[in-house]
Amino acid sequence: MTAQVHCCIFLELSKELARKMEKKNVFYLILEQSGLNPTQVGTALQVFHNLGTLKDTIANVVDGYCTVLEENIKNALDIKVLTQPSQTVTRGGPGRAAMPTPGNTAAFRAALWTNMEKLMDQIYSACGQVQHLQKVLTKKRDPVSHVCFIEEIVKDGQSDILYKFWTAVTQTLSSQFQSATDSSMFLKQAFEGEYPKLLRLYNDLWKRLQQYSQNIQRNFNTSGTTDLFGELQQMEEDAQDIFMQKNEDYDPEKALKDSLQQYEAAYLSKSLSRLFDPINLVFPPGGRNPPSSDELDSIIKTIASELNVAAVDPDLSLAVAKNVAKTIQLYGVKSEQLALSVGPTAVLKDALHESLLTICSLSTQGDASQVIGPLTEGQRRNVAVVNSLYKLHQSVLKVISNQSSFPAAAEQTVTTALKAVHDLMGSAVQPLLNSVGDSVEAIIITMHQEDFSGSLSNSGKPDVPCSLYMKELQGFIARVMTDYFRHFECFDFVFDNTEAMAQRAIELFIRHASLIRPLGEGGKMRLAADFAQMEFAVAPLCRRVSDLGRSYRQLRSFRPLLFQTSEHIASSPALGEVIPFSIILQFLFTRAPPELKSPFQRAEWSIARYSQWLDDHPSEKDRLALIRPFVTRDVVPNRVDRVPGLPPWCHYNRQQCRGFLSLTEVPLSPGKATVKEQVQQEGADKDKFSLLLEKDTGSSEVTKQFLLADF
Repeated sequence: MTAQVHCCIFLELSKELARKMEKKNVFYLILEQSGLNPTQVGTALQVFHNLGTLKDTIANVVDGYCTVLEENIKNALDIKVLTQPSQTVTRGGPGRAAMPTPGNTAAFRAALWTNMEKLMDQIYSACGQVQHLQKVLTKKRDPVSHVCFIEEIVKDGQSDILYKFWTAVTQTLSSQFQSATDSSMFLKQAFEGEYPKLLRLYNDLWKRLQQYSQNIQRNFNTSGTTDLFGELQQMEEDAQDIFMQKNEDYDPEKALKDSLQQYEAAYLSKSLSRLFDPINLVFPPGGRNPPSSDELDSIIKTIASELNVAAVDPDLSLAVAKNVAKTIQLYGVKSEQLALSVGPTAVLKDALHESLLTICSLSTQGDASQVIGPLTEGQRRNVAVVNSLYKLHQSVLKVISNQSSFPAAAEQTVTTALKAVHDLMGSAVQPLLNSVGDSVEAIIITMHQEDFSGSLSNSGKPDVPCSLYMKELQGFIARVMTDYFRHFECFDFVFDNTEAMAQRAIELFIRHASLIRPLGEGGKMRLAADFAQMEFAVAPLCRRVSDLGRSYRQLRSFRPLLFQTSEHIASSPALGEVIPFSIILQFLFTRAPPELKSPFQRAEWSIARYSQWLDDHPSEKDRLALIRPFVTRDVVPNRVDRVPGLPPWCHYNRQQCRGFLSLTEVPLSPGKATVKEQVQQEGADKDKFSLLLEKDTGSSEVTKQFLLADF
């Protein structure tokens, strides 16, 4: 009985001791003094587990940390404490708000940010201790019952202590920040105006917490004694570590930043105003001129400043990039009102400016496209607008390239807005390009007014170096480049547009050259000279004529065909690869006698109408479909007699002649039947066709091989 009484007394004394230790937060002191040593913390946990108060003790410790942090947050945001250095000893009367005195706002904000940095340190310290406590609870087991201590804490369905603690901290931050800024305009202005600074503190805190989670294993492995450390299991990836793994239902980082949402919205609104202000300033109502270089530099500096300040956070960078995109769009809208646009459809479309564009959209005006006299006032304004847009485009690109860690999504947002600026530049210059292109075509088509039927002179050289239309074309292109395009500062942009015009000019030149008839030997020499001079004519429109690609190769490849026989033309490697079949067919018609009319003549079309039809039908299949009926009806009549002047390889009846027809029956796309397969499907006999070729004495061996190979 005596032993039992002694045991009961011991148990009562132990419980009383545990209550006193719990009341005095002894375990809290152990955590503070242990230096986060897992051995010492584990020993303390074992003591409280033996006393049966582990769960209540842990709950009290976590609640204690939450209470301390709540007090820390209140003190950090206390406007009276923040303004104390600038206040006199006497306090204000009842109802008198504490606020910084004039001239001491800088001191107030310095004290505020010092407090915020201390607060982040306090949150980090408390989180580290709670996280460390949970790690030990997760790994520590009772040596007798082998029960893991964390199971004692969460067995009633309660959340893990780190989640509970973090939820309480983030909710306290949100409520205390809301309350403090509602009661103090100075705090609200500080957090809204310097939101990136506040966000950087939050990001730094989050990174420190994640870094601590990564280093905690090393702390476990290098702390404590061997006897208790043996009871700690080897640490694995811990699903309960909310700082390293995001839950689908809960994002701890988002929960931390939720307290900043109202300040972010206000900051972005003010950021957009700062970006818009310099643009509205340099585009006054009724203004007629684009911004000067200094004014544009001011806009670019504002854009760079906003992006640099927002670089503390990827999400903030993306949000500010969207503001920059809106700024670029606004600049484009203002510029479009100055320029003479190409039509009622505005290039820049945005919900913010759609109504403005509907009202202010500009239509084509005559002085935007004239190419007869010097630059008009409207054309000068268009040039100035394009140069201004180009400077903006290049400057913003440079700002983006200088960003050290610019998110891809943010860069894409700004790049999309810049593309709209580039399109607007094209719209401003398009009337001039269209007018120049029309004039070039009008000059080229006048080649049909000149006589190319003459014979070769005694000297064997053309009487003039080139035709009159070619001289006019060279002079016109040189003049428009000097009088109009040289005023543009965006040389690459200009060449990108004029090179397309040069390619178009070459295409038209070859097209109309293939339609000239009659074409004498002297005319061939003069036309060959025109081909050489055409390179000089389009040279001002491009960086190098050789950069014109296929158009340049066509120009070089077609010139020798002027002097080749029809047989050699049909076997030319440039046929199809470089020069379209339709062009060669047109050219072969010019060698026929007058009785054999060209397709456009049989259709009773003018050359201009035929050229327009070709522009409207760029597909080679459509063009060959137009020419083929005239080939089968005129070139290959259903008789064997020869037409004087027609190439020998065209003198076969409809079923026999395949050389000329092969040009209109080439495979136009993958999967189509070849010429040979098409002929075989029509029931032709290759052996019979070969015998007919052998009997023909008017065709050369090259022609026969060409026809037979095509079969």
